[in-house]
Amino acid sequence: MKKEGFIPAMISLIVLSVILIGLVAYSIEHTRILGPLLVFFALFPLIIIKSSGRSVRSTGADVIFGAIDTGVLMIAALIGASLAGILGAIIGSAIGDSITDGLAGLFEGSAAESLREYGIQEARTPLSSSMGKMSGCLIGAGSVLTVAWTFLGLLI
Repeated sequence: MKKEGFIPAMISLIVLSVILIGLVAYSIEHTRILGPLLVFFALFPLIIIKSSGRSVRSTGADVIFGAIDTGVLMIAALIGASLAGILGAIIGSAIGDSITDGLAGLFEGSAAESLREYGIQEARTPLSSSMGKMSGCLIGAGSVLTVAWTFLGLLI
């Protein structure tokens, strides 16, 4: 449990954030690969969870929350941006965030119940919750961008 406390979680979050910002800044010119790249980056928080000695499956509820929350938020931001530019993206994100938090919470709670039914320990710790949600957010954002830019052909 000590490896999953607040300080190790904060250090993991800061280090991973700096790495992710650097990797995205480096690859920002290649917009078509950003979606799959973000999904790939979702593995990094899961590696941190696994290295702490915790089962990755135990963070399933957090991953689901992050994926739904950010995935739907990205859709709202893309719609807002296409309707009203930067301001539309900001407003779409703000409204979308409040809606997606509630929606993702429904799925997170349901996933947590399912994990308990299968006997998977899912008690949250600072590390498991932050890394699980971070991984899910990257999956959600990457998936939406991949669909929007690759399959739907939306332009920036």
